[in-house]
Amino acid sequence: MREAKWEDYELIDCSDGERLERWGDIILIRPDPQIIWHTERKNPLWKQAHARYKRSSSGGGAWDYHKKVPQQWKINYHNLTFGIKPMGFKHTGVFPEQAVNWDFVSEKIRNASRPLKVLNMFAYTGAATLACAEAGASVCHVDASKGMVQWAKENANLSGLSDRPVRWLVDDCVKFVQREHRRGNKYDGIIMDPPSYGRGPGGEVWKLEEQLFNLVQLCVPILSDDAVFFILNSYTTGLSPSVMEYLLSIMLKPKFGGKVSSSEIGLHVTQSGLTLPCGSTAIWQSI
Repeated sequence: MREAKWEDYELIDCSDGERLERWGDIILIRPDPQIIWHTERKNPLWKQAHARYKRSSSGGGAWDYHKKVPQQWKINYHNLTFGIKPMGFKHTGVFPEQAVNWDFVSEKIRNASRPLKVLNMFAYTGAATLACAEAGASVCHVDASKGMVQWAKENANLSGLSDRPVRWLVDDCVKFVQREHRRGNKYDGIIMDPPSYGRGPGGEVWKLEEQLFNLVQLCVPILSDDAVFFILNSYTTGLSPSVMEYLLSIMLKPKFGGKVSSSEIGLHVTQSGLTLPCGSTAIWQSI
């Protein structure tokens, strides 16, 4: 299992369906359904957290604040800076376990013998976009949420990257890829982080397991002939890393060669010394 190496984020402990986390100087408690163990909460920070997200029996939930929390604060990962704030549905604006993938794309871009063009789909608040831009790539950042794209732009400014060649697009990812195919546009790298559930252009509900094959298939024609990488992320419990690896293998290797790997990604837990699995990633790379 691959782990990210952070200084400004720490998963301090986890027990009884909750994470105890440090985001800079702010301590938060957030729910996580994977945490099925009932270990003793020895760390005193369990009782000293700034805020805890509590789920509602009727759906959703809300933050319960025990101490004053800034409306927004900053954390750093290497040369990148992100604005953090407690949001509805427990999120903070960053998925810290994804830092291993930011490191991967940064290395690939820096080691390339030419400028790379990268497409980041379902791009959220732009952490992967900024990692690519900071490493020297030109990036197309696509997300259907106007608020998330604006947040990503703010993160670019915080990171001193607002002058980098990034296209910030509020768009449906499927429609955008279809248009790029018709235009003949190509990308050397694609990052795809689709939600487990979503709604199509007509409001229809779709599940990732049912749509992922078509989604990847749409992207194959917009990969350049000398493409470098394709990253597929998932937080869908029914979609194993091996299934995603198989999918990328049959879709990409016949045309582009290269190799495909997959793994769980996780976060080191300070209290136990173990790793909490947080998601899955499959990666195709040209070499």
